[in-house]
Amino acid sequence: MRYLRPWRWRTQLKRRRRARIDLTNPAHLLDELERKERELQEAQDYIRRLEARLADREAEIEALHRISEATGAAFASEEMLQSIAAIAMRITDADICHIFLFDENREELVLRAATGDDREFIGKIRLKPGEGITGWVARERRPVAIHREAYKDHRFKLYPQLNEEQYESMLAVPLMVNSEVIGVISVRTRKPKEYKQEQIRLLSGIASHLAGALKQLSRIEQLERQASQVATLSEISRTLTGNLYLEEVLQLLVNMTAQTLGYKVVTVLLLDEERGELVLKATQADSEEYRQKPPLRVGESIAGRAVAENRILVIPDVQAHPDYRFPDIAQKAGLHSMACVPLRVRERVIGTLNCYTDRPHLFTDEELRTLEAVANHAALAIDHAKLMVRSAILQEMHHRVKNNLQQIASLLRLQMHYSRYKTVEEVIQDSLSRILAIAQVHELLSREDLDMVSLRKIASSILHNTKQALVPPGKQVRSTVEGDDVLLPLQQATAVALILNELIQNAIEHGFKDRDAGQIDVRVQHINGEVLLEVSNDGEPLPPDFDAARSNTLGVRIIDNLVRGTLRGRFTLASDEERTVATVLFPRPCGEM
Repeated sequence: MRYLRPWRWRTQLKRRRRARIDLTNPAHLLDELERKERELQEAQDYIRRLEARLADREAEIEALHRISEATGAAFASEEMLQSIAAIAMRITDADICHIFLFDENREELVLRAATGDDREFIGKIRLKPGEGITGWVARERRPVAIHREAYKDHRFKLYPQLNEEQYESMLAVPLMVNSEVIGVISVRTRKPKEYKQEQIRLLSGIASHLAGALKQLSRIEQLERQASQVATLSEISRTLTGNLYLEEVLQLLVNMTAQTLGYKVVTVLLLDEERGELVLKATQADSEEYRQKPPLRVGESIAGRAVAENRILVIPDVQAHPDYRFPDIAQKAGLHSMACVPLRVRERVIGTLNCYTDRPHLFTDEELRTLEAVANHAALAIDHAKLMVRSAILQEMHHRVKNNLQQIASLLRLQMHYSRYKTVEEVIQDSLSRILAIAQVHELLSREDLDMVSLRKIASSILHNTKQALVPPGKQVRSTVEGDDVLLPLQQATAVALILNELIQNAIEHGFKDRDAGQIDVRVQHINGEVLLEVSNDGEPLPPDFDAARSNTLGVRIIDNLVRGTLRGRFTLASDEERTVATVLFPRPCGEM
């Protein structure tokens, strides 16, 4: 029955009072009493409706008050979302509440809050826009109210772990800020329930407040990230330009970038221009398998492409990308998204800064600009550190030259003592080869990035020069250098160069004296914390009674003194049926990877 507005029934009441009432007519009196009862009933119905509307308003005000408290008191968005879900469930008298939010890529809706037993599935349930009733609400930007048998709706999608088939009704509304949908909030009941406009409007009001709070939190987090990024750049700029060596610069860079910007793994690869390879130089990854990744060729994998193309590359998931070379290592280390930023010095790429996340992540333009600024600072710091190493080398050069001259003097004294039956030409040739061996170390040192020299490069240079000097025309002596590469400091590198010179010279002069062809092989290998240097040839074998420990020849004495004194290692020289093999075993240099 349609109720009368208060001013109308009051007016009618006054008119009836003014009307003539025949008290002697029972029928007339009865009609008048019935009219009064109807008017009273209408007034009571109107009061009840007012009370119901007032109760709705009070419930809405209380709900919004609770939401304001939740959004203001929660320290983390996860806590706030759980509080809002509980409030929404209570005020709509529902049995369950779910809150879905878009992920960073806006490609999926992720369950971010739930009440009851469904809390264990937070972060595990994902929907595409348009998928299921929730996805439909997000795509169409309007609420859905289903009174009964929601599981029979054509838009419904079943997630067995949520036991959705036990719920009859469903009310879902979009979370919107400035016409942008950021998620969906939904409530459900086990029994059929008809949702009134007031309840839909109330849940929509909750959604509006929640969306606004989330937007504010997002802005606060963005400001915090910006402040953190500025602080990171400032700290990197201040610290990396200090008086640090390259290893310290690189390790500080990866640690600061990972900690400040929140990445799972940060790695620096530097370019070896001579080999055309990117070599891992620093990382804070715990995985030993990741630390031992082999070098990448320029153009290979993601980092190699970033160097070849001189641009930033972003990969949503390295585990699934066809160009990424190590998906198995990434899977074991829990790596997903990757940003690969070139390190540039005066428009020249010297390496890459690789940043990995532990979950799929959208690298924003702002984030990439920050990483590019970090990379630019780092590249300058790396270049600065290299210059510092060069400067230190130059400052110590007079000391090193002095030591090397003393070493040459000692070799000449040994030669005077043990080579009295040689011709002058032979003495000069031997001395010259040893001096050139030392010179090879310095030549290589001047080309290396660090104050270290590659053992394999030493072997290749000495093999080439010795063969040119000693192998006469008509003879064919082939040679190979293989195995692991080892970086040696100057003192050890000089010792190894002299040892290699003696072994290779001995093989050519004695092993191939009466042969027109042969093979000399050098092998380098890491073995249980030691370096194995092996020089073998297929020339004439050693005398049957030869014993390196008792040999009184100059070459063997030089080798033995250098191995025991400088390298603190062990030396053996022996022949079998096919080859003569010299073996030098010494401790692996500290800090060499």
